[in-house]
Amino acid sequence: MNNARPIGVYIHVPFCGAKCPYCDFYSLPGSAATMDAYVSKVCETIEASPNVPADTLYFGGGTPSLLGVDRLARCIAAAKRRFLLQGAEITVEANPNAPPAFFRDLAQTGTNRVSLGMQSIHPAELQALGRRHTAAQVREAIRLLREGGITNLSLDLMLAIPHQTKDSLRESIAFCAEENIPHISAYLLKIEPGTEFFCHKDALAPLLPSDDETADRYLFAVEELAKHGYLQYEISNFCREGQISRHNCKYWQGEEYLGIGPSAHSYLAGKRFYFPQNLRSFLDGTVPVDDGEGGSREEFAMLALRLCTGLTQTLWQERFGEPLPAVYLQRAKKFAASGLVRWSPEGFSFTPKGFLVSNALLAEILG
Repeated sequence: MNNARPIGVYIHVPFCGAKCPYCDFYSLPGSAATMDAYVSKVCETIEASPNVPADTLYFGGGTPSLLGVDRLARCIAAAKRRFLLQGAEITVEANPNAPPAFFRDLAQTGTNRVSLGMQSIHPAELQALGRRHTAAQVREAIRLLREGGITNLSLDLMLAIPHQTKDSLRESIAFCAEENIPHISAYLLKIEPGTEFFCHKDALAPLLPSDDETADRYLFAVEELAKHGYLQYEISNFCREGQISRHNCKYWQGEEYLGIGPSAHSYLAGKRFYFPQNLRSFLDGTVPVDDGEGGSREEFAMLALRLCTGLTQTLWQERFGEPLPAVYLQRAKKFAASGLVRWSPEGFSFTPKGFLVSNALLAEILG
């Protein structure tokens, strides 16, 4: 296994009550019987998986909270039997309008971290995003989770969305701080092909900020989050000290992970593979599709540069047993004067301004 480190396990829950107009993740409605069949297949897949140690388990989607406590408990119990180490980080994504009993009882499943899809606290912004919860429901979900014993919480926050202003964004960030949330994922809205927003992008355009305004909104969020003690550690992720997402860091640090469920991807033993975006084929036992080799130097560099720690001599030496390529350092240095890159002879990383043009920087630096 890669560096003999514990892997992460990702379980994709493909069920949603309704499709949000901006979402391009694989999801569909699901009956109780379909969810039961899905959970049985997940447990069966876990039991047939390589018996390797894992120290993170992440339920994403879709809407994992739709499974309910009992189904999640079955999956977590199977994962614990197969590969989860004691002290593993176990994260469940949830909508804030899940039943109160779900939040109160979730800790009993072994879950110890929850990511709530807040997005905003403002009704007009939430309505534009197709979200059906309120700020009051977010607050109540937080209270119930803590009452049940889960304090490691993350809130999703969307940037550059319809009707959002700097003042409304400031208020959403202040809400997170007032609730003493340890982790925030703050994403710029992207209009993805195949989504409802994409189909109506011309009508939506007047409600969205310009490219310059979008960049300004991102930099404003970084600054405002820092005022409340949320330090940026990745392009879209911020946390109080020591509260990073251990699971997601595995992706960015080039570590290995196993994905289970339709559309879930894996990287194990230097190989990449994935389950097709088809629930029926997953339930029928279709094997994952080979996706080629993984772990190249260029891939590792691209992932590492998503993190604020960036690429360093020490990191590269530990990974590949050789110095960081001099050509990377040379190419990166020319972007330091414009404030896009932090640079020293020991390594470099992107600044918040650099993250806004990261694709162009990667092309220039990695060649």
